[in-house]
Amino acid sequence: MTAALSKLRVVELARVLAGPWAAQTLADLGADVVKIEHPKRGDDTRAWGPPYLGGSTESAYFLCTNRNKRSVALDFAKPDGRDVLLRLLKDADVLIENFRPGALGKYGLDYDSLHRLNPRLIYCSITAFGQTGPASHRPGYDFAIQGQGGLMSITGQPDGSPGGGPMKVGVAVTDLFSGLYATIGILAAVEARRETQRGQRIDLGLFDAQVAVLANQASNYLVSGAVPERLGNSHPNVVPYQSFATKDGHLILAVGNDEQFKRCCRQLGRDDLAADERFDTNSNRIKHRSALIDEMARSFALRTTAEWLAALEAGDVPSAPINRIDQVFAEPQALARQLRVDLPHPCGMAPSVANPIRLSETPPTYRRAPPLLGQHSREILVTELGVDPAHFDRLVAAGVLSCPPESG
Repeated sequence: MTAALSKLRVVELARVLAGPWAAQTLADLGADVVKIEHPKRGDDTRAWGPPYLGGSTESAYFLCTNRNKRSVALDFAKPDGRDVLLRLLKDADVLIENFRPGALGKYGLDYDSLHRLNPRLIYCSITAFGQTGPASHRPGYDFAIQGQGGLMSITGQPDGSPGGGPMKVGVAVTDLFSGLYATIGILAAVEARRETQRGQRIDLGLFDAQVAVLANQASNYLVSGAVPERLGNSHPNVVPYQSFATKDGHLILAVGNDEQFKRCCRQLGRDDLAADERFDTNSNRIKHRSALIDEMARSFALRTTAEWLAALEAGDVPSAPINRIDQVFAEPQALARQLRVDLPHPCGMAPSVANPIRLSETPPTYRRAPPLLGQHSREILVTELGVDPAHFDRLVAAGVLSCPPESG
């Protein structure tokens, strides 16, 4: 079966996570993604370990975001390398890059130059602050943008409570959201090109993406003028929607409406709470949050997590355990949905997490493990671009290209 994006050729000039995440998403959906890496260092995340796969130098971090790609190790700062890259871009559909604004211009790889070379090229730039504005020149990683973009101000325990203070999320969500927004923008540009026959520039800033995904918290502030504060595991707009301590651990309760609240109280053996006018609507429960949570906390402390989860599920009340990552992959649901994918790699089987997009006719495919540095340099340049083999060898000798011995 033909993959959804099998006709799309993507050139990735991106490192770390946001750009590679966008490219991997496209690759999973069938796009041919050629990842351009520095011939000596490669993607920064190749060195972000341990852990490494099978005792090699292939980091787990790099493996998580570079599946289904082919690697060309090419120094485009050198004229011969730039010429090779331009040959590749001449017929490409999409370029994804995350260099600082203006940095690629000195190599003739800016949008205007490449648009003249290939008017159909979709040029996606992912930077910390976008291409305009007083901060556009500044570098930035996910952690810094989580802070500057407001996420850390609403994540963590409240000031004055044990462990209080701003906290980053345990995974680089700003990068991941930015990568997904980039994917959406690229697909929109591909669709627009069907009508115009022209590519366009996508200017995506991590800061913009982080502010966008503040979602209801941003809206709460914009509507009310009140600055949201950290609530730990509680929800600013819904009660009870938080974690509770049990006799032997913790669980999550996610009551989203008044009927669910009534069912929850029934399973707790606390119909008195459902009958209390202070708690009969979500608005009233927010007003009397502390009184309600104190009562519920006393009830949850009487039984084990497993007992409560069974009771809440029987009552059709949304709830969940708080799993460690090993427990996540052991979940029957994770096993049934085959969320772990293992791909053959020169250094052993490379484990990864399945793409969550389930398409009935053109599902994601898992064709290649993340590549070794320069693994496909010869395949792409000699076989596909028609570079003379002797010239290829000269470029390798000059340090313009690199490839593993077994591939070159």
